[in-house]
Amino acid sequence: LEKMRVPVPLCVLACLCAAAGPVAGADRSCTDLRQFYTSKGFTLSGVPQTEISGEHLRMCPQGPTCCTSTMEENLATLSGRETEGLIREAGRSLQAAFNALHRSFDTYFTELHSHSERSLQDTLSPLGPLYSQNTRLFGGLYTDLRQYYRGSALNLDETLSEFWSRLLERTFKFSAPTDVNLSEDYLECVAKQQTTLRPFGDIPRDMRTKVIRAFVTARSFVQGLIVSADVVRKVSQVSLSPECVKALMKLVYCPHCRGIASVKPCSSYCSNVMKGCLANQADLDPEWQNLIDTMIQVASSFSTDPSLDVVLSSIPAQIFEAIHFLKENMDTFTAKVYQICGSPGETGTESPTRHEQKGKSGFLTASEYKPSPTAGIRLEMVSNLSSKLREMRQYWTQLSVALCSKMAAAGANQNNCWNGITKSRYLPEVMGDGLANQINNPEVELDITKPDMTIRQQIMQLKIMSNRLKSALDGNDVDFQDASDDISGSGSGMCAGGQC
Repeated sequence: LEKMRVPVPLCVLACLCAAAGPVAGADRSCTDLRQFYTSKGFTLSGVPQTEISGEHLRMCPQGPTCCTSTMEENLATLSGRETEGLIREAGRSLQAAFNALHRSFDTYFTELHSHSERSLQDTLSPLGPLYSQNTRLFGGLYTDLRQYYRGSALNLDETLSEFWSRLLERTFKFSAPTDVNLSEDYLECVAKQQTTLRPFGDIPRDMRTKVIRAFVTARSFVQGLIVSADVVRKVSQVSLSPECVKALMKLVYCPHCRGIASVKPCSSYCSNVMKGCLANQADLDPEWQNLIDTMIQVASSFSTDPSLDVVLSSIPAQIFEAIHFLKENMDTFTAKVYQICGSPGETGTESPTRHEQKGKSGFLTASEYKPSPTAGIRLEMVSNLSSKLREMRQYWTQLSVALCSKMAAAGANQNNCWNGITKSRYLPEVMGDGLANQINNPEVELDITKPDMTIRQQIMQLKIMSNRLKSALDGNDVDFQDASDDISGSGSGMCAGGQC
């Protein structure tokens, strides 16, 4: 017995060593994952205390894990929901940028329009009663122009022609001898000579070309901003595919299940997942860039001679010049009218016309008319519009980059990042953008023969809007009444009453 006795210190050490064996070999604790899981709003029901075998996992790599099948499904749903939230957040930011551009341009344009309308009285008051007794006619022109800009189905060419016909009628009547009886039918015959006899010279034709181009481009530009924002809104709400959700789970939350939550995904790995998830969205890129480039062209046209502010500001002066031209040539015009419409009924002998002023005292020509004092503002506005639009140009191909910048490891950590299996370098090559380039994507399974139809419809809307803007650049009127059909009931119509 004496020989078998062991010194007490050695005995204690032996006991400690024996006790340490099971502790060192035990499964790791799931405390960190349990805390993380509850922080995401889930209950701890069924969550293991220590690691379990991972043969049940369907999205994460199989191996020792703290995640059950239910946890894997819950976290997969969460990863999809969170990513969709990031996409919608980015979309809302872009929509806000379009809305800001819309407000900026709309404020600029409506102020130009109002400034021109306010200058009517100063410019036309030398006409005396001819102006004061026909203010509704002149003001009506501006009302029609404003309604057209706001999206009314007015035909701008017909609106301007009608204005000049009515102005000819009123001017002829006002200049006629007091004892000449001009019936409504006779005045209507006079009004019809506006096109054939050109009583106002070349001014109506010149003003028509410039005003129509200005208002068509302004209206189509505003419509382009609205349609662009609406496309972003619709595409940003497209749900992610089940295959994408599985890939996102593997990318974002499988490291937590593996017990390496602090390891961020490799950037190339994240890129392949996002390029697969956003393949349909990236297919917007060609038509999106085409639309943005066309809108930049339209914005630049606002500064092209004659610029937008000069066109609007010169409307009163051109009307004044046209009336003056007619009055100076009234005798010749009247003789031609008598030949076409016959002599009007007379109540007595002819007396002198009411206004025989032939001189040019106080006469202001359109060429002498000073542009509005907004040239500097115009240049700043156009520059700001163009620069902001350029920033949006590559949005759909840069979206995956933007999302991965929030999720993936920084560039220096590409050898010690989550590659979908373990903490190591990610070796597969990064796919290109768009659905066709995902045929060999190792992370997201996609049927490239089945594009998302919602996104395809929005690609068509971009194409339609680009064509409208190009037509506007050529000065061709655009029938926006049909736009509601093209835009598939998007509700993205023009602003009404200044409210968008």
